[in-house]
Amino acid sequence: DHHAVALLDEIVEQCDGVMVARGDLGVELPPQSVPPLQKRIVETARRLGRPVIVATQMLESMITAPTPTRAEVSDVATAVYDGADAIMLSAESAAGAWPAESVGMMDAIANAVERDPAHGDRVHFTVTTPDPTTADALAAAAKTIANTASASAIICFTMSGSTARRIARERPSVPILVLTPRAQTARRLGLLWGVHAVQTRDVASFEEMVAKAKRMALRHGLAKGGERVVVCAGVPFGVPGSTNVLHVTQIIGDELKNYSHEG
Repeated sequence: DHHAVALLDEIVEQCDGVMVARGDLGVELPPQSVPPLQKRIVETARRLGRPVIVATQMLESMITAPTPTRAEVSDVATAVYDGADAIMLSAESAAGAWPAESVGMMDAIANAVERDPAHGDRVHFTVTTPDPTTADALAAAAKTIANTASASAIICFTMSGSTARRIARERPSVPILVLTPRAQTARRLGLLWGVHAVQTRDVASFEEMVAKAKRMALRHGLAKGGERVVVCAGVPFGVPGSTNVLHVTQIIGDELKNYSHEG
């Protein structure tokens, strides 16, 4: 309602994530008020570092038809251009006549937008200023270094997922490979923008961390031999919220041998 809109920042700060359910918003507000509020919610969630999902009536006509309207395609594309972490189908895939086609169309639209050279500039219309902490500063630096060094991926080790959330908030132009020993953390992080989350065994030393980062980047197709990656982690290992290391490394040497057997 209008009271909740007035307290949007305070509400989002208390949330683990945000869903922009346009159907519910349309019940409480006039239809013409929903698009600007959608953009405001997405911008607020991004600025505060919360994952945001845009949902409801994304491809509504595909409940009964094999193709969407062009207006629906533009609606989905707008959410991607705005930098939402996820776009979600509901009745289209849950009860519609064309569920697989709906998912395929959603994927095709998102991929087309992300291939647009203007996509990155539009995503970064929203300024996400890092909080004055070491972890936030390193997350922002990881994005900048990845761009400057032409790295293929940013790789982070995390227990709680906080490092990955900080990096995703910066919307880097390269994939974020998240390595965590916790299955629950890996599942939750799958929602985040640009994140490829993998459960893996923990590491005990800095050298082991770097070696594993390179092998896992190769294994998951996020980097090739000779390319650079940016590694972000915390020392001592296994302490949530201790992110304090940023390391740039090149994939050469022994990590190119038998990397596919690493777990």
